[in-house]
Amino acid sequence: MESASKTTTTTTVAKTGCSTCSTCRRAGTKLFLKGSKCFTSKCPITRRNYAPGAHGVSKRAPRLTEFGIRLREKQKVKAMYGVLEKQFKNYYKKAQGCVGDTGDILLQKLEKRLDNVVFRLGLAKSRAEARQLVNHGHFLVNAINVNIPSYEVSPDSLISIRPKSKDKVVFAARLKELDKYEAPSWLFLDKEKLEGKVLTIPNIDQVKTEVDPSLIIEYYSR
Repeated sequence: MESASKTTTTTTVAKTGCSTCSTCRRAGTKLFLKGSKCFTSKCPITRRNYAPGAHGVSKRAPRLTEFGIRLREKQKVKAMYGVLEKQFKNYYKKAQGCVGDTGDILLQKLEKRLDNVVFRLGLAKSRAEARQLVNHGHFLVNAINVNIPSYEVSPDSLISIRPKSKDKVVFAARLKELDKYEAPSWLFLDKEKLEGKVLTIPNIDQVKTEVDPSLIIEYYSR
């Protein structure tokens, strides 16, 4: 009985561990949900670049409808930034009310989320980890503790780690991996102090994501 119990536990863990990677395989592109692993040969989409499931290995890929193409693009962006449907739709409505290209503004608003900025600065290995660290109150924005992952930063915002949190293992590990890391051009990273600054609002060229925001706008405009 003990042996059977161990087998069940192992299987459960394996299924849980691959669910994030299955999201990328289903989307057909890397969404960078697991941090540094996404840049290695161990990335599942590199080894198995087809949809998960029994029919994923089929040579004949399912043909998506026009609606399906737009829906998949929306789902990709939601998964990438870790945003639920209601919250994502609110971002779209806010972007729609701004002057300029709605798709570009939508991505800008998602990029300006505090959890995303923490990830882009290299202070967390993934957006999911950044979201958890922000939730636990490990970060300061302009010397004020902010524990809301969706908090929108602005140019000249200074993002730093709370002094009491700097000795934690997770940040010690990040410090070792920052030597070769380059933050996006719209951010400044001080690797020694483990803090960063928002230099400007990112434009669409600085947001390096394999998504087409115009398809998302078409989805909501249907």
